Amino acid sequence: MKRLFALMVTVLALTGCGYNDFQRLDEQSKAAWSEVLNQYQRRADLIPNIVSTVKGQADFEQETLTRVIEARAKATSIQVTPETINDPEAFRKFQQAQGELSGALSRLMAVSERYPTLQANQGFRDLRVQLEGTENRITVARNRYIQSIQEYNVLARSFPTNLTAMVFSYPVKPSFTVANEEKITAPPTVDFGKK
Repeated sequence: MKRLFALMVTVLALTGCGYNDFQRLDEQSKAAWSEVLNQYQRRADLIPNIVSTVKGQADFEQETLTRVIEARAKATSIQVTPETINDPEAFRKFQQAQGELSGALSRLMAVSERYPTLQANQGFRDLRVQLEGTENRITVARNRYIQSIQEYNVLARSFPTNLTAMVFSYPVKPSFTVANEEKITAPPTVDFGKK
């Protein structure tokens, strides 16, 4: 009788511990992370085509192309595994490299505006549309990942499931952050002086 009572108490205690919720949310975050990686890979695969199309423009700024090529090489050289989402430092490095690549691509697209023959090139226009679509997909995938991590982290920090997190070593997972947060929170400076 005592064993049956102890077993029932254990079962009741485990139903409120959140163990299964941790498993579900961990798998959900891994799936969301995989989608983020798929979209970043899609972007990385587009870049060589964009670069070769732009190289066809004889007087295009070489420094801008070099930055894109170097940023892509850095972003794709980072070894990413499913465990990256559990390692804040590896996650930060990955996010930084992807941010640098985004910045380099933005500069490339801005500079390309100065080249009418490049803008008239149908292949370049098609690649640009694909890149814009991919950037949108990246945003959607990142938002889904952020949402899944938020659910997981709330579970890991809430009582009594935080006890389960401690017992089974379920750490809080890192999420995407805003690069240069200090810069975007500072008010812009406006200068109406003469040039």
